[in-house]
Amino acid sequence: MSIESIASWTTAVCQANGIDIHLLRTGGSKPPLVLLHGLTGNGACWTPVARALEGDYDVLMPDARGHGKSSTPLHGYRYDDHARDVMGLIRSLGLAAPIVVGHSMGGMTAAVVASQLAEVIRGVILVDPTFLSPERQREVRDSDVAEQHRRLLSLDEGELAARLRARYARRSSEMVELLVAARAQTRMSAFDVLTPPNPEYRPLVGTIEVPILLAIGDTGPVVSLETARELQSLNPRVRVAEIPGAGHGVPFDQPERLVAVVRSFIGSLATPAGALEPV
Repeated sequence: MSIESIASWTTAVCQANGIDIHLLRTGGSKPPLVLLHGLTGNGACWTPVARALEGDYDVLMPDARGHGKSSTPLHGYRYDDHARDVMGLIRSLGLAAPIVVGHSMGGMTAAVVASQLAEVIRGVILVDPTFLSPERQREVRDSDVAEQHRRLLSLDEGELAARLRARYARRSSEMVELLVAARAQTRMSAFDVLTPPNPEYRPLVGTIEVPILLAIGDTGPVVSLETARELQSLNPRVRVAEIPGAGHGVPFDQPERLVAVVRSFIGSLATPAGALEPV
């Protein structure tokens, strides 16, 4: 990561929900955006997105528990725990009407937060959240994803970066460096979040009373376009944006296009819910 790219940003440690939460913040007297990363990520993985948004927003990028430089408690890695961390962060920092953005694990966390903080937050953006069927949850839990992480931790950063570049050719060198650094800071306990059951996403989305953007890629997303349309029928506050050229890792594959739909959504919060155009 280029040090110059975040030279004007601040780092801080906020005490919330009984743990220390490390965060990056672009700052300024601007509307706050809270960006929540996925499993094996950290706040800095949002750097390209935050760089594009910092002119208009105070962008906050916390490290989830067990990730980055945040605390690693012995227990408490379910989605309710992550959500309480975020709600505690919002309250501790006194954020006024923030918009919460979450990717993957962070997307499910953001949905839980939105279901409980409708009177506090302005809206929520769910970027291919981990909305999985019970069967798929069990498959992920029983897979070797945690063991793969353990093996990757034994590699030096150069070898890991080479593997990621080969697998994700569309991602920038900066993005690969950010992901390598984040994975090296992800503790094994963080994988407890994979233990079923997840919150039931259909009733969860149905309870959210703030505007919702569901942003998904067009190549093998966790949330299919069909499921996204179903959720839209369950809650008229849901808007759907399909981002071309992106898989599950939307912020990594197409950060510029994600920024465009984020701006479009925020700018249209006062208009009737519906579909946003692909970008």
